[in-house]
Amino acid sequence: MDHFSSIIGRSPALESLIRSARMVAATDVTVLIKGETGTGKEVLASAIQKESTRADKPFVTLNCAALPEGLVESEIFGHKKGAFTGAVGDKQGLFQAADGGTLFLDEINSLPLSIQSKLLRFLESGECLPVGSTKPYRVNVRVIAATNSDLNTLIDTGEFRRDLYFRLNVVPLEIPTLHDRSEDIEALARHFFEHFAQAHALTAPTLSKQALKTLRAYKWPGNIRELRNLCERLSILLAGRTIEPENLPHEFSQKTEYPLVTDFKLPETGLQLDALEANMIHQALARTNGNRSKSARLLGISRDTLLYRIQKHGLATH
Repeated sequence: MDHFSSIIGRSPALESLIRSARMVAATDVTVLIKGETGTGKEVLASAIQKESTRADKPFVTLNCAALPEGLVESEIFGHKKGAFTGAVGDKQGLFQAADGGTLFLDEINSLPLSIQSKLLRFLESGECLPVGSTKPYRVNVRVIAATNSDLNTLIDTGEFRRDLYFRLNVVPLEIPTLHDRSEDIEALARHFFEHFAQAHALTAPTLSKQALKTLRAYKWPGNIRELRNLCERLSILLAGRTIEPENLPHEFSQKTEYPLVTDFKLPETGLQLDALEANMIHQALARTNGNRSKSARLLGISRDTLLYRIQKHGLATH
């Protein structure tokens, strides 16, 4: 079974990502998945695991932002009895639970600095030190990390270790936003409608051409997760019906207004259009801390177009 086929969509941006992910899955390299909230980072990590040589071994996940700072170290590395108040016995950490398999660390940007140093030690030596112990243990675990923040910005502010970033960023995979792969919305919506129709014993609704056009024009700040939630709501409230634009929530009828630049005058001596374009791209990248999806939105172009123009002008990005 091809586990990447479960990732819905055939847009060029997604196809490029999946090609890279297939190559990564065949190796044991550390992976850093980048993408906005709701783009499907855990789905991609799971597909990589299932297509790897570790497929029959544990796949353990941890959302680094979901635990209080005082519990993260014990959760990941384990602890010894008496290490702190309430430690009434030895506890196995997630690294031990994932031995032989893969540990997926979501929202790695939320990992406290003190824990970052211990994670770096594991990546460099394969050793983990439980809380309250002086004797490390060794495990064979592949690490896949994910972030919804620009780690370079966190490095600049002292919130993320540069050396850990380099260890994690061996192979970066950046998931495009849903807005940047809007041609996949129809297939995704159909998939979710069928899923929820079966789950709730209802007849799946369908999208009219105008409703689909409206969905494709929307910015999708919540990405695929937002689309999934919308499809569940429509599946229940409009089961078996054809969905029209007026059936969609009000935010889908609101358009983002961009200020029109009407006072720009072409200099008498002319200008270099390529240089002006390169300068605008540079400004957009600087304003978004190198986030190419956000930069493309600022410039009013697609992410693929932005990547082409970055390459065309030889602009360096993070």
